[in-house]
Parts: sequence; C-alpha cells; structure tokens
Amino acid sequence: MKRSDIIADENGVTAVEFAITAPVFFLILALIIDGGLLMWTQLGLQHGTEMAARCAGVNKTTCGNSSAVQTYAVQESFGLNPPPTTFSVSTAACGTLVSASYDYNLMTSYFGIPKLTLNAQACFPT
Repeated sequence: MKRSDIIADENGVTAVEFAITAPVFFLILALIIDGGLLMWTQLGLQHGTEMAARCAGVNKTTCGNSSAVQTYAVQESFGLNPPPTTFSVSTAACGTLVSASYDYNLMTSYFGIPKLTLNAQACFPT
C-alpha cells in the first residue's frame, strides 16, 4: 500500500469524529437534564410553600397549627418528598410566612461538588 493510499483512506473517520464529539455532547445533555430537574424541584418547593401559606391564612381547620401547615406543605410539594422540617412557619407583618430550605444533589455531587440549597418562601394575609 502506498503512502498516498493511506492518506486518502477515509475508513474509520466517523468513529474518530464520534470519539471526539460524544463526550461534549453527553456532558451538555446531562447538564440540560440536571438543570430541568433543578427547576422542577424549585417549582415543587415554591408551590408547597405558597399553598401552605394560603391554607394557613384561609383554612384554619386544616392548617390550624405549625405542624399541620408543615404537613400540608409536604403534601403540596409536587414531585418531592421532603421531610416536614424542611418548612418553617412564622407570623410576619404580611401574614403567615412559610419558608423552605431544601438541599438539592446535583449530578456532579458524585465528583465531590457540594449540594445546592434551594430556598422558597410565601406569605399570605390572615
């Protein structure tokens, strides 16, 4: 086989191109998925705090005390199953204030990157 034949040979080019571009593609894909899960978690946490604050302000039979408000917030946190201690209930100038703090594990936490703490709060007049 001549040297010019070896240079002109295109066998295996696709495999080499895939080997170069695949890690970048899969990294971007993983980051998009993780970002979507992060936004989903934040949305569920925010929804739980808003619904619990509203329940504490409007429905005193269901949400009459702090533990009932916390339990209601857990039920309304769609897509999550946080412990009730994630939510805290207090009285503020705006009414009943429900706050939440939740540790989210990114996919990169497997490599030693720390957790991301998500916060949400909602206030509803009493």
